[in-house]
Amino acid sequence: MDFSPQARILALDNAFDPVAAADFPDTILRFRNDRAAAEVGLATLSDADWIARFGRFQPFEGSLPQPLALRYHGHQFRHYNPDLGDGRGFLFAQMRDAQGRLMDLGTKGSGTTPWSRSGDGRLTLKGGVREILATEMLEALGVDTSRTFSLIETGEHLHRGDEPSPTRSAVMVRLSHGHIRIGSFQRLAYLKDEAALDALVRYCLTELYGETPGDAPALQLYAHVVARTADLAASYMAAGFVHGVLNSDNINVTGESFDYGPWRFTPRWEAGFTAAYFDQQGLYAFGRQAQAIHWDVAQLAMALTALAPVEALAPILDTFAARYEAALTARLLARLGVRRRGEAEDVALADAMTRALGEAEIDIDRFFFDWRGGALRRDEPAYGAPMFAPFVAAVADYAPAARLDHPYWSDAAPCSMHIEEVEAIWAPIAGADDWSLLDAKVLAIRRMGAALLDA
Repeated sequence: MDFSPQARILALDNAFDPVAAADFPDTILRFRNDRAAAEVGLATLSDADWIARFGRFQPFEGSLPQPLALRYHGHQFRHYNPDLGDGRGFLFAQMRDAQGRLMDLGTKGSGTTPWSRSGDGRLTLKGGVREILATEMLEALGVDTSRTFSLIETGEHLHRGDEPSPTRSAVMVRLSHGHIRIGSFQRLAYLKDEAALDALVRYCLTELYGETPGDAPALQLYAHVVARTADLAASYMAAGFVHGVLNSDNINVTGESFDYGPWRFTPRWEAGFTAAYFDQQGLYAFGRQAQAIHWDVAQLAMALTALAPVEALAPILDTFAARYEAALTARLLARLGVRRRGEAEDVALADAMTRALGEAEIDIDRFFFDWRGGALRRDEPAYGAPMFAPFVAAVADYAPAARLDHPYWSDAAPCSMHIEEVEAIWAPIAGADDWSLLDAKVLAIRRMGAALLDA
């Protein structure tokens, strides 16, 4: 498709600060996502032009004349912080994708901004590699996620307290369906700027949801956010994914997952599995992610009370739990690759599945790989254990909804992304500048994604 530059965010004149990108000592292209680039008309850029745009941040004509650091507040581990905003990133450009959606190209590691506080505004190369792996895996598993668009090594040596230092630096660009967060609304509510709050609501409806604001735009938007975030929480569970930092400034009002720091995929269905070493209380553990996102969405309701009565917002929030349960059932059965039979039967199957996974020491990815299409396709005695009996009985009535002729389903093992492999992929990059394992893993993930689409 043709490139369609946009600058719609400029209508929100108090939502950002103009900034400049850091002048990096080097720009070595390490990853370019041509699949994502094709969706916004940028796949034909030469490597030199790519580096000029996404390493030196030369603006696109017709889009933003200069980068913008977005302003927001947020609850971080349930503590309100009014001193937030884009501290090591900015919005670089906007454009339309093939579906006509407004897309943002935003950065991570692009230098300091007015919101950097004591940070250096930089990103470690390892952090960029980890984000590639997270977004590729989530996209393949059907999670609505930002895509890692570009990773360029920048030639600086960074010091971090949580990894060996000095370590290499990078600047990353992600492609997202908007960068408006729950925390964007919290900031305006905190400032009691009702006019700006109303303008932000209307921007989100018009530009991100493609709708004309009606008589009650705040309620109109809130209903969308509740539905999208309930599905987001369900998609994390079906993927076996733990985001790690589900603060309200990390929840996009489009329901798109983004900003991957201490993420992990849990090997087993372990409710208490955490991703972040600093999450000592397990606030954002695997089994508490729906609760965490629900709490964040409640904070959006609080911010919107300046525009809509609590009595109208509360019933919308109250639909979150039912929406989540329905989405979880749908997501689990979709990953299992079976046709839906009816609400009661589907819920019973999903419940039997998660109960068995919670009791057994079975790898989540292995389970879905073995049972794809609803029938056990390889000799695995573990499924004869008593905890699997209700699942085995329930799934027997289900017909496959997925094709199984993709070569992936004949592999010896499923494609997974556990922390040990992340470290194994990083080790040759750190030690010998060998990127072959990363390149191979991206291809393997995309091959799995193609197999999962055969339904």
